[in-house]
Amino acid sequence: MDTPLTPAVAAPNAPERMVRRLGLLNAISINMSNMVGTGPFITVPAILATMGGPQALLAWGVGAMLAIADGLVFAELGAAIPASGGSYIFLRETFGRQKWGRMLAWVFVWQFLFSGTLEIATSSIGMAEYFGFLWPGLLKYAWGIKLVAAAVTGLAMLALYRKIQDIVKLMLILWIGMLLTAAWVIVTGFMHMNPKLLLDFPPGAFTLGIPFILGLGNGTILVMFNFLGYYQICYLGDEVKQPQRTIPYGVIVSILVVMVIDFLISISFTGVIPWREMIQPGTMAYNAIGSVYMQRIGGPWWSALMTIMVEITAFAATYAMMLGYSRLPYAAALDGAFFRWFAKLHPTRQFPHRSLLLVGFLCMIPCCFDLVQVITALMLARILSMFVAQIIGLLIWRHSKPDSPRPFRMWLYPVPALFALAGWIMVFVTPALQPGGWRYMLYAFGTIFLGFAAFLILAWRKKEWPFGNAEEEIRPAPAPAI
Repeated sequence: MDTPLTPAVAAPNAPERMVRRLGLLNAISINMSNMVGTGPFITVPAILATMGGPQALLAWGVGAMLAIADGLVFAELGAAIPASGGSYIFLRETFGRQKWGRMLAWVFVWQFLFSGTLEIATSSIGMAEYFGFLWPGLLKYAWGIKLVAAAVTGLAMLALYRKIQDIVKLMLILWIGMLLTAAWVIVTGFMHMNPKLLLDFPPGAFTLGIPFILGLGNGTILVMFNFLGYYQICYLGDEVKQPQRTIPYGVIVSILVVMVIDFLISISFTGVIPWREMIQPGTMAYNAIGSVYMQRIGGPWWSALMTIMVEITAFAATYAMMLGYSRLPYAAALDGAFFRWFAKLHPTRQFPHRSLLLVGFLCMIPCCFDLVQVITALMLARILSMFVAQIIGLLIWRHSKPDSPRPFRMWLYPVPALFALAGWIMVFVTPALQPGGWRYMLYAFGTIFLGFAAFLILAWRKKEWPFGNAEEEIRPAPAPAI
């Protein structure tokens, strides 16, 4: 059987190729910086609000199981198909590069413009809201937070305009800052824990019924937003050393460590600040829980320092996400599925500078919207075209090409894949059952539909599949990546 090819292998005469410089520590730092970011520092109050009490922390357990199951999907595909572009390459190869795979990969790239940029913007928005704690006057102006968020995005784009070896050094520094911030919250939280606050469950908190299930589903959406990024190293596959080992371990270790960190941070916040205070939208406890939390424990100086550390953590997330996602348009363009103008590396620094500029400027647009709305829209827009499609692709690939080299095989296959598939569908359906959920469903299905329509129009103009013949290419397997 032929082995799936990376863009670089598929085009052996291409004059440009990125260098493999990223090791396991780099993979973990990039993933974790993306995953933690502002996540627990901006979503814990919203998670508690979904079920009206500390019982909402159950969503962390559901989300962790889903993340681990789906992480095994990325681990297997990332080790077998290490290439810049991540899910774009996975969909193309597992469904067949000349027919359905090409179509689904195109739709993924198209949809990415409507979800990946939203994801990056969430960290910038969170960073701007915490900035409002240091400068309360900023909150008086409707566009103040939005302009700060856009400025943060632009700064991250400029910071990434350099060689990958310089980027990973800064990434490690930001990652260490993130770990110190999380450790400070967790240690102080357990030192000042009030069990009565942590266990302050409202009447009927665990009564099973439709409200409980919907609340748990909403909480899981926010929890999965916190876990997003465990696959970030897959988008940098062409730059990873020993990808058959580095990518799987980078994905799995990142999920396990972040699962512990985020849950302990949530417990720390809930055990110090009354949850009824946290869930009031528009309050400082809702917008900047980390700063308010540290103010209660240590006073204004501690809260100011915490705010600065959260800002560093948030910038690390924006930086990590933009780093990985800037490789996606480049990979698609290199493959002929996106505008060729983006298939260029910087002449001296050897990184996809045009793709980076595209992603960076698109990320500034969502900075104008509400944070929770942005999170919900990006999650629903991505579930079908990325997570669900990729799981189905892995199942098909396993069945159709059982002899293809797989340096890492999913544990207990196919149980994790089927669990992840069911979990993602549950998360996707939950908003549709609630008032106003139709807007998010319309956004998700609308962007996907437009993606299919754009693909078919271009295929018709070029007389390609499904309007022309498409022969599957059979090429010799590439040499093992090292």
